Amino acid sequence: MAIVAILLLPVVTMLLYGMDRTEDWLARGPKPPRQARGRHLRLVHGGRRQTAAPAGRGETQSEAA
Repeated sequence: MAIVAILLLPVVTMLLYGMDRTEDWLARGPKPPRQARGRHLRLVHGGRRQTAAPAGRGETQSEAA
């Protein structure tokens, strides 16, 4: 009986250590949000020059002819 207890001691120790680390990991709060440091997309100036006509207001081909 004592031999079995001695052999199981390292297994139980690792199990307790692992459960403690898991509990700490789950109880942690979320990290603060990262601030973008120059890796975000930048707008390109001078893209489309004309805006599209709103739907229903533009000329159709039958009206243009």
